[in-house]
Amino acid sequence: MEIRKVRMDEVDKVLDMYEMGRQFMRSHGNDAQWINGYPGRDTVEGDIQAGNLYFCEENGEPAAVFMYYFGEDPSYAVIEDGAWPNDRPYGVIHRIASLGKVKGAASYCMNWGFAQCHNLRVDTHEKNIPMQNMVKKNGFVRCGIVYMQDGSPRVAFQKTES
Repeated sequence: MEIRKVRMDEVDKVLDMYEMGRQFMRSHGNDAQWINGYPGRDTVEGDIQAGNLYFCEENGEPAAVFMYYFGEDPSYAVIEDGAWPNDRPYGVIHRIASLGKVKGAASYCMNWGFAQCHNLRVDTHEKNIPMQNMVKKNGFVRCGIVYMQDGSPRVAFQKTES
């Protein structure tokens, strides 16, 4: 598998992957995350323009998509019911979706993100059990609850070097 940045002419491909992600979440009991068309075209285009949106490809075909950047996430400034293991600079992965056709694609994305900085944070909805299981399997530790800009809570995880 390989990681590469998404191009602006691939926005529709990303939107299709996110729609499949929404359907997967709904079919696994998560009807509260990625609602009201989120993430939509504006979000995808903004991520591409910022240089933060990536495809994980297998044989030249996208298997997963995710947003990665290195820097502070305002939603992570306050954490409840726990604590971050450190306050060192960190990378962040958001908006990850896998087509489900290539086994291990989401894990590959997480491992790639960790290789970029060795201090990586992610979050997901409490109902997103498949995502929680995947990040735990990849060495992430539950740290507490953070809140998105709209006030909705998310379970926060971090993986760091020992």
